[in-house]
Amino acid sequence: MADCDWALALHGGAGTILKEMMTPEREAAYRAGLEAALEAGRKVLADNGTAEDAVVAAVMVLEDDPLFNAGRGAVFTSAGTIEMDAAIMRGSDRAAGAVAGIHTVRNPIRLARQVMEHSPHVMFCGAGAEAFAREQGFEAMPASYFETEHRRNQLREAQKLNQISLDHNDHKYGTVGCVARDCHGNLAAATSTGGMTNKHPGRVGDSPVIGAGTYASNDGAAVSATGHGEAFIRETVARDIAALVQYGCVPLEEAVRRKVLEDLPRISGDGGVIAIAGAGAPVMLFNTPGMYRAALCEGGEAEIGIYGD
Repeated sequence: MADCDWALALHGGAGTILKEMMTPEREAAYRAGLEAALEAGRKVLADNGTAEDAVVAAVMVLEDDPLFNAGRGAVFTSAGTIEMDAAIMRGSDRAAGAVAGIHTVRNPIRLARQVMEHSPHVMFCGAGAEAFAREQGFEAMPASYFETEHRRNQLREAQKLNQISLDHNDHKYGTVGCVARDCHGNLAAATSTGGMTNKHPGRVGDSPVIGAGTYASNDGAAVSATGHGEAFIRETVARDIAALVQYGCVPLEEAVRRKVLEDLPRISGDGGVIAIAGAGAPVMLFNTPGMYRAALCEGGEAEIGIYGD
């Protein structure tokens, strides 16, 4: 992709995603989900909307799609419950909002934005996050809305094998996220996840941790990660990428490469990153066999990928 004005990129999880493991029907469904999310973000940016509006619009589409591990279709904890995390950050003023361990909010990314815009805090978790959601007028969805038989089967299999998995059946790190640059040059990042299949209740990964799985600064970059959350927290992946761009004057692509292909593998950190800076095309890079991903620049053609090609 060439340099551009507005631009966005999104991801729907990374991991051992191989063409031979995918039916044509399932691949088509994933591509349709990515296309729908990309179109939601494009509409906002093409209408001179803000970067934060665009990333929320795109992530909500993925949260509503049961194929992806966020919102409806989130994976189960070892207790057979669902605990979702999300975060958003605005690059212009470093405003951020995050929620962790919520279980009744249809679109966790919307609640994270409410934290950013309607509270003096950055993160709410558990019962406090749920109480904040009620205060903000969010409907409490029943557990049946989020649960799918596919995820229930994943939990049964993981428990049978005594494994904690980031998407058990195909070793996929099922987080969703989006980064965007609007026509005013402002950046934003958003990430949402259901976490790990068979995880211990209360476990929180990198997605809602500002600087680990989500970060945005107009002076550096907007970043959303998907992968082994503990490794991304330990490596402060999202903030490091932005800092390399801002303070080290490192090109975005090189900054992402260092973190994803050098630093993370040193601690067995699998996954990928999408990132965007104040100019140029988005970068989408992963150290796994595949990552569900899509990107679009103003005036360009959509780029949609699944495998490592």
